[in-house]
Amino acid sequence: MEDATALKARIKNMIVENLMLQITASEIVDERPLFGPDSLGLDSVDALQLVVGLDKQFGLKIPDPAAAKEILHSVNTMVAAIQRAGAAGGLR
Repeated sequence: MEDATALKARIKNMIVENLMLQITASEIVDERPLFGPDSLGLDSVDALQLVVGLDKQFGLKIPDPAAAKEILHSVNTMVAAIQRAGAAGGLR
């Protein structure tokens, strides 16, 4: 299992590449919300792309909208979900 710093870098790169954002990965703040007020400004289509990207790149299955809302809150929450799933043997 990768350490949190490496995971954050991979997630940020995935966000920028999959969503074709006009910012760099280094400009994404770990704890900044991705959706809603004072956020990165992502929308529901972006959320779907992130769910697919997390599954493809990390093997993280997001079972329902409530889980997606929690997991996709920020880079930090995505890292925590990947680490939890990996510790539980839920990742490939």
